[in-house]
Amino acid sequence: MDDRFNTIAGWTLFAGIVALGGSIVAAELFHSERPENMGFPIAGVVEDGEDTEAEKPIAFYLASADAAKGEQVFKKCTACHNADKGGANALGPNLWGVLGEPVGKGHGFAFSDALASKGGTWDWDTMSAWLKSPKAFAPGTKMTFAGLSNPEDRANVIAFLNSRSDSPKPLPAAPAEAAAPDPGTAPGATDAQAKAGSGTNDGAQKAEAEPVIDAGKKDVKGGGEADPTKKN
Repeated sequence: MDDRFNTIAGWTLFAGIVALGGSIVAAELFHSERPENMGFPIAGVVEDGEDTEAEKPIAFYLASADAAKGEQVFKKCTACHNADKGGANALGPNLWGVLGEPVGKGHGFAFSDALASKGGTWDWDTMSAWLKSPKAFAPGTKMTFAGLSNPEDRANVIAFLNSRSDSPKPLPAAPAEAAAPDPGTAPGATDAQAKAGSGTNDGAQKAEAEPVIDAGKKDVKGGGEADPTKKN
């Protein structure tokens, strides 16, 4: 009986040693360092603090927008929408002729209160804001689409939707960009330069009261004036 117990205890101890050794070996073989940044990057999402170029007005991107490219991007929306003339509503409304229509109205579609009460019309700016982030544009909307963060994608989709109309609107021209200040000019120097030379008496100014020197009289006392009792 004792021999049997000792045998079982020995094998149990041996199995534990093997398991421990195996875990140590496995940890060394499959060791991985903790990643510096946790999680996975998501395409189209800009992280806080990332050095990115400031987004320009949507008119800037619309000036060179491509409706054909927009049609390709719009395929992300076809699960809920169509832009065909006379097309039926689906999970979302039909979008034929949507540019210029009132926001959240028409097409016999039951819009959410958040969108129906938004007001305004679907113009370039409102459509861009909606496509960028539906939830930010109309908090409480039933729209589940996350949005298009790339302004060029939004401009292309807007150009495509604009083409799906009986009377497409002309795309806007790119707005003129403000001229950058001369890096060699100090702040405020322009104003100072504008003021300098703006008067009528520019250049060296004559003193209001100049000293008059009488060459015929001498200062014999060493003071500042000649003695009138002395003759030359």
